[in-house]
Amino acid sequence: MTRAPLFTPLLATGCLIILVSFAVRASFGVFQIPIAEEFGWLRAEFSLAIAIQNLAWGIGQPIFGALAEKIGDRRAIVIGAITYAAGLVLSSFAVTPEAHQMYEILVGFGIAGTGFGVILAVVGRASSDANRSMSLAIATAAGSGGQVVGPPVAEALLAAMPWQSVFLVFAASVLALILLLPFMRAPAPAGRAELKESMGEILGRAARDPSFALIFLGFFSCGYQLAFITAHFPAFIAELCGPIATGSLLHGMGITTTTALGAVAIAVIGLTNIAGTIMAGWLGNRFQKKYLLAAIYTGRTIAAAIFISLPITPTTVLVFSVVMGALWLATVPLTSGLIAHLYGLRYMGTLYGIVFFSHQLGGFLGVYLGGWLYDVTGGYTLVWWIGVGVGALSALVHLPVRERPAALPAVPV
Repeated sequence: MTRAPLFTPLLATGCLIILVSFAVRASFGVFQIPIAEEFGWLRAEFSLAIAIQNLAWGIGQPIFGALAEKIGDRRAIVIGAITYAAGLVLSSFAVTPEAHQMYEILVGFGIAGTGFGVILAVVGRASSDANRSMSLAIATAAGSGGQVVGPPVAEALLAAMPWQSVFLVFAASVLALILLLPFMRAPAPAGRAELKESMGEILGRAARDPSFALIFLGFFSCGYQLAFITAHFPAFIAELCGPIATGSLLHGMGITTTTALGAVAIAVIGLTNIAGTIMAGWLGNRFQKKYLLAAIYTGRTIAAAIFISLPITPTTVLVFSVVMGALWLATVPLTSGLIAHLYGLRYMGTLYGIVFFSHQLGGFLGVYLGGWLYDVTGGYTLVWWIGVGVGALSALVHLPVRERPAALPAVPV
């Protein structure tokens, strides 16, 4: 019997869509200082725009997951790409914080339509049981590839054109994703028992399962930590990091300012997470996913606590970026794979979207608290320590998860 191939045209296409979507999304932290300085906005005002984007992404994820299951994956992705591009174009014309915040709702919904919820559901259905965990990890790692590309590209474009023009370039890139959709053809979910269940029945079954609630709660800290770092780490580094020493390795590589170091740090996180996410997918085929998730959250908690306790230098920034990067999106293939394992593939997109809403609630708080507490206290220290606390909580709540499939309804023979 021939084993199904791991890397297929569908997986390659899904990876490219996620890569472009996340490249744009990961670059928003680079725009924080240029936009705030041009208009004289408080840090909290731009932070609120990114926080709203994260919340809209979370609200949109189950909507787009259900939409894909009702009208088809490709149509849902088209709607997502158009919404994403529209939000970017309108944001380029925003001159008030309120307008920018409103348009970020469209951007957030666009990310939902071109990101993990829809794409991972397609990849999961198209993969064999033996390949599913690794396929989900590869698709997730593509998001890290976008994080590697996005901030440096945004930084380079900002050196050549105003930030408004960069938003328009990004909008055109997102619209180009529609050209890839002929390759996004996934088989329908196969299980007869799964096909018998309606969406209401599977949602009710998940709502009655304490494990689903624990997974939902545990994903909160992932969003808090990732969104806070993506949005505020470049500014945090630019303001608090020690100078780049002349003659140092970084200086020799052309990284002469802490602003440039901030963009590079986000890229390093994405680069190391490619390996970390793929390793998580490999381990997810061999060990219980709940214990792997608990270990990842524990590692993040320890890394953040040590980093914020030490003097902020170029060396500690890069070491932290490497460690955090290895754990960055490693939770996504494990969480999505755990949902598929527990509740099947039929409504995986919708169920993952609901869990992802918790992730984005955390993201909203991480981004907004970062800006608000910065304005109130003059620094980011308290926000970091809150992230340490919620990370420890997530490590604990995954331990009681019962990692076995919930009973499916009986199917007449």
